[in-house]
Amino acid sequence: MTMLSFRVDEAEANQAQAWADRLGLDRSELLREALRRHLQRLASEMEARIWEEHPLDEGEQSVADIADWGPAEDWSDWLDATG
Repeated sequence: MTMLSFRVDEAEANQAQAWADRLGLDRSELLREALRRHLQRLASEMEARIWEEHPLDEGEQSVADIADWGPAEDWSDWLDATG
């Protein structure tokens, strides 16, 4: 792991410590998880923007059409086969 060091407002530091205490975590663990979640959110927002800017082409759309065909066979009558 790599050490990160940054400054925060004292009130935010106190809130972070209070939440860590409530959750039974080290403050570092709480901040690692918060950073991980925030980075995931930023990445998903970026991915959504990319999808909007570059929608699926016709070939990629055809795969989605195949998925809409549904199941190859109807197996619903097998539900009562287990007795």
